Amino acid sequence: MRAHESRRIQATIGRGSDFFGPDAHLSTVGDRVFARAIAGKPAQVLGNPDAPHTVTHIDDFGRALVTLGERDEALGQVWHVPNAETVTMRRFVQMAFEAAGRSPRLRAAPRLGIAMAALFDPTLRAVREQLYQSERPWMVESSKFERAFGWSATPLPDAVAATVAWFRSNARS
Repeated sequence: MRAHESRRIQATIGRGSDFFGPDAHLSTVGDRVFARAIAGKPAQVLGNPDAPHTVTHIDDFGRALVTLGERDEALGQVWHVPNAETVTMRRFVQMAFEAAGRSPRLRAAPRLGIAMAALFDPTLRAVREQLYQSERPWMVESSKFERAFGWSATPLPDAVAATVAWFRSNARS
């Protein structure tokens, strides 16, 4: 943003939370929730499943980035892209399993287990460093974007249903 302020470039920043949606396999709520729901396996979540946690539908994120790139009033600012209502991870998993026609099943990874595995796995070291985002409320507020550009996120039930449909038709063998 300093380069923007010094007029060397034009810049804006769009931020989202944990992604879900088509092709979002590696997100904390991708394969660990949707692929497992389709397969009838328990969802795997991090932290406290009863803490409120905002998630971002990948289609909304893409649309928001296009909006930010096309609109001069976006320049020089940081924007939280549109997000549907915040729910607990337990509720989010329940919605995914219901959309998949399955009874919800959930396993929360224990902090100690992540800490031990992080000693040997660099990816899990990064996960351990960001556990605070899933252990207490993580709510992303996007009303600034919604007011400025006149649209809001896909309703969560619709986004979850579309994601389940995509994962079902693109299941990995």
